[in-house]
Amino acid sequence: MEAKDIQFFRDMLNSMLEDILQKGQATIDDMTETVEVYADPADRATAESDRAFTLRLRDRERKLIKKIQQALTRIDEGEFGICVECGEEIGIARLKARPMTTLCINCKSKQEEDEMVRGD
Repeated sequence: MEAKDIQFFRDMLNSMLEDILQKGQATIDDMTETVEVYADPADRATAESDRAFTLRLRDRERKLIKKIQQALTRIDEGEFGICVECGEEIGIARLKARPMTTLCINCKSKQEEDEMVRGD
């Protein structure tokens, strides 16, 4: 992979990381500043449901942060864009769609097929 491609993915991953961290901070700020009293139990239930949904999203993003940091480490170590399963290069199109991936499309497809067979 060329140096300009590596820099592109480094910038992309850093941008994703920054965006997730900003959303997380905004959620914390919103949840700590907002104290609302609901007279209607249905309104309270809706607000609680929305809050739970937001927290689930932030939890998924928290897990994504780890994957982004691992991808940045692979860039630093010169291992970015190499499939951990077969050792082949991961296609640029796949990396653009999912820059933190560790598997080429063939190995990922095989992994998904195996999961379907096992029922995971």
